[in-house]
Amino acid sequence: MTAPGSPWADPATTTEPVAYGGPPPTAPYAAPAPGPYGGGPYGPYGGGWPAPPGYWPAYGPPVPARPRRPGQLVASAVLAFVQAGLVALTSAYVLLLASTLGVVSSGFGGDPRADALVTEGTVVTIVQMLSVVALVVGGILVLNRRSRSSWLTLLVALAVQLVLAVYWLVRLSTLDALTEDVLPSAGLLVAAVLFYVAAPAVALGLLLVGPVRRWADGTDPVPAR
Repeated sequence: MTAPGSPWADPATTTEPVAYGGPPPTAPYAAPAPGPYGGGPYGPYGGGWPAPPGYWPAYGPPVPARPRRPGQLVASAVLAFVQAGLVALTSAYVLLLASTLGVVSSGFGGDPRADALVTEGTVVTIVQMLSVVALVVGGILVLNRRSRSSWLTLLVALAVQLVLAVYWLVRLSTLDALTEDVLPSAGLLVAAVLFYVAAPAVALGLLLVGPVRRWADGTDPVPAR
């Protein structure tokens, strides 16, 4: 084989033949170190995708399972929200009745007992609206934060509902002729109080079960599904 001449050389000039020496020497190829899945540093297919489950071991240490929130806790929070809505409605109703009683009393020249009932109704309305805020805050806390303080907040808010129910049962049993023209019958009001006490009583019982208390204390981690 002869080396090609310059295209500007004289075509009549002869060139000396040059023997082919083969390709230039190169450094030997270094194989990559085996990766965690075999076949290379990035797995058997040379890419960076994780290995399919069941075929190769998982990359890195296993992720620790997160504790699962007990269903009783979620149910108690939902019942607290429902109770908050009902108490807000009844508080507006109590305030309306107190205002109506005050108007009726003023039309008849005023009555100290009626004025006392109006004041009592206003104070009770304020207390019940504060309890509504406590119910909402307690429900939100237990759904978003795992701590004993969150659990205790909802527990106290539900217990306050039972105290208010006892107050209404005692108070409605002492109604007299002064309120007969403004308020419904005492029996109907007592039935309404018993209806409104059902949700906080059930929610309070759910908060006191063992799994919920252990979840609040952080002593019962349950793996998430």
